Amino acid sequence: MINFVNTSWFFVGLVLISFGMQASVWVYFGLYIAYTAIFFRAAFDVSSNFFMPVLCSSPTVAKEIAISFDDGPSEYTPEILRILDQYQVEAAFFCIGKHLADHPTLGQELHRRGHLIGNHTDSHHFWFDCFTTGHMLADMRRMDARVEALIGVRPRLFRPPYGVTLPWLKAAVDAGGYEAIGWSVRSLDTIINDEQKLLNKVVAALEPGAIFLFHDTRKITAAILAQFLEQATLQGYRVVRVDKLLNLEPYVPVLVNRF
Repeated sequence: MINFVNTSWFFVGLVLISFGMQASVWVYFGLYIAYTAIFFRAAFDVSSNFFMPVLCSSPTVAKEIAISFDDGPSEYTPEILRILDQYQVEAAFFCIGKHLADHPTLGQELHRRGHLIGNHTDSHHFWFDCFTTGHMLADMRRMDARVEALIGVRPRLFRPPYGVTLPWLKAAVDAGGYEAIGWSVRSLDTIINDEQKLLNKVVAALEPGAIFLFHDTRKITAAILAQFLEQATLQGYRVVRVDKLLNLEPYVPVLVNRF
């Protein structure tokens, strides 16, 4: 399997060979460009597994899918919860910690209704990917602390901000004992403004084991969600929570010191 480690060693080998052959500076420049292109292409592909393992779908052949929502809670989360209740669907909400702090009651309501709360960092900072491993882990643990204060458990499932993976994020994920979760279907609900176009896109992507990425910060998502669930049902699909689809433990129990 091609990954960051063996690719890096491959390019080191090419550099050493080029040095032995007294290659021109343009050869080294070409190798640098090629390595950089591979690095950034892999970093922005959440399913590449180049730097770290990220679970993006299930190999099941059963007509089961999972739906997930990023970046909330927000003003649109209550309507999304209402629709999920209507269709008796459990979803995963990869929340931002600072938004949980703004909507603590919604966070508790997510858990009460059987939905999963995952870690999507506390800040979701624009420059999160430039943080050091220690800074990343501290941010992720602040999110854990908020969830623990609300529902008494810590998230085990983590979704990388913007879907970007890097070696220093892998170190933070490993140190925190998280399981990284991606997606196989990106709805693009933060970009598409036409409801029918968005609905058509996600319905066309239905396939066994798919994990759908939505955002509960978008009005358009709440507008098309019921129709999407209706179409999924008509096509024989069952929506299950992502931890059940992937057979994972969603939380880390919190040990209470009784003494």
